[in-house]
Amino acid sequence: MSANVLCGGPCGKLTAPMNSRRILVTSALPYANGPIHIGHLVEYIQTDIWVRFQRLIGNEVAYVCADDTHGTAIMMRARHEGRSEEDLIAEMNAAHQRDFAAFQVNFDHYGSTNSEANRLLCHEFWQAFRSKGLIAEREVTQLFDPTAGVFLADRFVKGTCPKCDAKNQYGDSCDVCGSTYSPTDLKNPVSTLSGATPEIKSANHLFVNIESERAFLDEWTQSGDHLHSSIANYLKGHFLSEPLRDWDVSRPAPYFGFEISDAPGNFWYVWFDAPVGYLAATKEWCQKTGRNFADWWKSDGTEIHHFIGKDIVYFHTLFWPVMLKTAGYSLPKRVQIHGFLTVNGEKMSKSKGTFVTAETFAANVDAQSLRYYYASKLNSRPDDLDLDLEEFTRKVNGELVNKVVNLASRSAKFLEGIGLSATYPDDEGLFAKAAAAGDEISEAYETCEFGKAQRLIMGLADAANEYFDRKEPWKLRKDPSRAKDVQDVCTVAINLYRQLAIYLSPVMPKLACDSAELLNARLALWSESKAPQVGVLLAPYKHLMQRVDAAALQKVVEASVAAPGSAAADVPEATTSAQDDGAAFAAEPLAAECTIDDFGKVDLRVARVLSAEHVDGSDKLLKLSVTLGGNNLRTIFAGIKSAYEPAGLVGQLVVVVANLKPRKMKFGLSEGMVIAAGPGDKEIFVLSPDDGAKPGQRVH
Repeated sequence: MSANVLCGGPCGKLTAPMNSRRILVTSALPYANGPIHIGHLVEYIQTDIWVRFQRLIGNEVAYVCADDTHGTAIMMRARHEGRSEEDLIAEMNAAHQRDFAAFQVNFDHYGSTNSEANRLLCHEFWQAFRSKGLIAEREVTQLFDPTAGVFLADRFVKGTCPKCDAKNQYGDSCDVCGSTYSPTDLKNPVSTLSGATPEIKSANHLFVNIESERAFLDEWTQSGDHLHSSIANYLKGHFLSEPLRDWDVSRPAPYFGFEISDAPGNFWYVWFDAPVGYLAATKEWCQKTGRNFADWWKSDGTEIHHFIGKDIVYFHTLFWPVMLKTAGYSLPKRVQIHGFLTVNGEKMSKSKGTFVTAETFAANVDAQSLRYYYASKLNSRPDDLDLDLEEFTRKVNGELVNKVVNLASRSAKFLEGIGLSATYPDDEGLFAKAAAAGDEISEAYETCEFGKAQRLIMGLADAANEYFDRKEPWKLRKDPSRAKDVQDVCTVAINLYRQLAIYLSPVMPKLACDSAELLNARLALWSESKAPQVGVLLAPYKHLMQRVDAAALQKVVEASVAAPGSAAADVPEATTSAQDDGAAFAAEPLAAECTIDDFGKVDLRVARVLSAEHVDGSDKLLKLSVTLGGNNLRTIFAGIKSAYEPAGLVGQLVVVVANLKPRKMKFGLSEGMVIAAGPGDKEIFVLSPDDGAKPGQRVH
């Protein structure tokens, strides 16, 4: 049986049961003027995870998207490259779909706003505004680029904010103070298209009156669960506290877009036709699958969920609801809003190699590892997310590989040729506990608390590994009479792994499909985690996931550095210090070899120093009080007095041998050992984990 029918990940989609919810899901349309990068992927991965979860619990879901293709920037790029706009956007559409597929972002339909379906729908929306008398025409004084010969859209002008004097702000709003304004209000404006100083010219524009829908917007934005409370409060304080400006929805020629039929020489502004693209993509999908378009956009039986970034809240929560209401379409049940991505705590930088395209990342690192990292950081709030490259490596290798995949690897190999036990063995209640935890994990996925879901899953992985390590099937195997015990232990471990694979499948669809093939089992429904699998012969084990290689990650950074002449020299080369000449190694040769079983007896844990003090009567010892998390406190006498002042240790993370038998000393009871390096005397160096480690975490 192929993996295509074993899992509900990227391989196949299941028919929803009769009592399922019908859900339409969209992500914001990526602009066709550039490649997909890892900042974009925060949104599309978040959306895809939620969609896959909904399918896993049996709901009927359509996930649609499209390229946002119109506007001055596309026109200027095509002009610069000496080709048509249609040729440019077709090339970018193919590239975008390739990059999304590499990260297992799986759309039901991916279209383009430059489609006939979108043009016709835009006319429908326009006529709805016209029929209700909401359109007005008036002359607009606008910035004009004399070099490019075009009027400048708001986002193609930068300057100093007229409200707070923040520099390098766009022409429509300030990222620093949140104010909105006209581009002509900017101080020291500059065209981002040519670098020229814009001129002021006038032209007739068409406007939509949205203040007339004030009562509707007050109610829709401030009630129910349409928006996170922080976004609702933001809208109330910044926009709904004063009259809403009429929305400028047209641009004069030259402009790449749809010409307005009853206003020749004028084109719909890109922000008018872009969200209509959600409907156009749905319509195209309905046409190719034989579905009824009205069931998805004009039915109380369909939930509509938009996933967007917080930079486009204004359009999706004020203009877009008014457009839908006016044209008689369903309003979104939820607009889920995420924050921005930083890399190593800073904005993505081409000079530092952290402005990484999706293509570059996928060419060097397993793409599903980024899905997991993002999932571990995402929640329902519009919080910013940081991609710490060192933490990324530790998290993927330490959690996905060491805890999850290794559980399958170690247990499956013991079952080669014999399969799972015919009846499910006594597992000390682990499977039932994990099945019950599935309800809490499910709720976390439903509410976009993905980080919480991953923490719960890793807690189950810890319990499964503890069971496997305690039962020691590698030792039992040495006694032929214990063969059944080995099979039972590994049957339990494989079933616990199967639960983990199901719970992780929205985040790790490829791992789920590969696991389904290994287990000869369906991993297509959440409910399958409730009952164990028995009596099945497993497929030969194949490697399920690669570890993140630091060298490969460095290649990503190096390949992402801007062209020579920018700031590529900022990326440091690896160097070898004269102190790394091997003398320290020679001074203290290796101890006798130990086995992995010997090493496994040592439980190294991260701890935080709560207090430190000198020990009266001792020239070597400091008395440390450390926490392993919560109320797990230990007193440790450490021989580091010659190298450290007590005050400098307080608050520091250290590594301790947590299961060392307590030692009674004349100064008191020492309940562990702090790990340090160096020859002694004043050359003692306490080992400390990187930022991000937590007290109580095991050192692997």
